[in-house]
Amino acid sequence: MRYFFHIGYHGTNYSGWQRHPGVLNVQEVLEIALSKILKTPVAVIGCGRTDAQVHAAQFFFHIDVEKEWDFDLLFRLNKILPDDIAVFDIIPMEGLPHCRFDAVQRTYDYFIHNYKDPFLNSFSSFYADKNLSIDKMRAAAALLPLYTDYRAFCKMPDRIDHTICNVSAATLFTSQSGDRLRFQISANRFLSKMVRIIVGRLLEIGRGEMSIDEFEHYLADKITPDVIIPAYPQGLYLSKVTYPYLDIPARTEFMGIMRSGVDLL
Repeated sequence: MRYFFHIGYHGTNYSGWQRHPGVLNVQEVLEIALSKILKTPVAVIGCGRTDAQVHAAQFFFHIDVEKEWDFDLLFRLNKILPDDIAVFDIIPMEGLPHCRFDAVQRTYDYFIHNYKDPFLNSFSSFYADKNLSIDKMRAAAALLPLYTDYRAFCKMPDRIDHTICNVSAATLFTSQSGDRLRFQISANRFLSKMVRIIVGRLLEIGRGEMSIDEFEHYLADKITPDVIIPAYPQGLYLSKVTYPYLDIPARTEFMGIMRSGVDLL
């Protein structure tokens, strides 16, 4: 039988979601914990990948089991998992739905603050830019849903089958004082480091280092720049994953706290 697990994690201590030898990753931590509890090797299939130090307010993975457990797996799993990984729900599924390939929309939030704050260090990206042109950054973000090929925002586009992404929304929010920003983007799929690369370009526009026309030129002509510098990882959150048969809110209240006061358009 197939089960979907609804989880969240703080990615600071991890080299991303995906299992890699010799580094700490979220997938392996979960596989070890489940295998220990269920007393059989367990393979975990995630709904996607996150980079090193990137967070997930909502993430899904699935496992297949031959025999259903007769104890409180949610309690036991949360008890042995580290504090930076939490399981919110375990959902039995009919048939064999796939948590990665069946997802129809994913939403990311990227948080920026422009003042030094030790309490935001691991949760938001610090960029000491006091005079960003927010209106120009918003205008550039509004162009994103008008295009479908994101080759210009992929570090190694020739290594994948295609760079088509259906972006349904892209919006820049700000606090009243302008010292905190939130970029939110939703699409059916994302390319490696795509959101961080976009944020890096938006910051260049805000500083006056790139024009809106140049930004759109990259989009329209599908040009991969010679130099690509993604924004810092710690400000990025996978915040929502939606399926045709499963659409539930993120369980963590932290995203609401982070968004509070950063909601002006």
